[in-house]
Amino acid sequence: QVQLVESGGGLVQPGGSLRLSCAASGSIFSLNVMGWYRQAPGKQRELVAAITRGGNTRYADSVKGRFTISRDNAKNTVVLQMNSLKPEDTAVYYCNSRVVLDARPDSGSWGQGTQVTVSS
Repeated sequence: QVQLVESGGGLVQPGGSLRLSCAASGSIFSLNVMGWYRQAPGKQRELVAAITRGGNTRYADSVKGRFTISRDNAKNTVVLQMNSLKPEDTAVYYCNSRVVLDARPDSGSWGQGTQVTVSS
């Protein structure tokens, strides 16, 4: 029932910035938590950041201080502002929604993914 559409991926140089957006539609309950995950080739999908409707956030240690997640509840959008990008940030980034922060992300919905490549 939930549909998530990501945008904003692309190619940037190390130290650069990207802004990823996710537009969501579906039940308010299903969109209580929204977040971003990423998957690099040969690696498992991992949490990047998540945010509840009330503004509680969670970040991967690897992105703390560099990435900021925010949401606009009225517009049902979530944004990941990525600064000081590193080559190891290269991955496909997926938007996710679920009902509680500590639930497994597969209990909710996924977007189609957007490629982020950090390279010189």
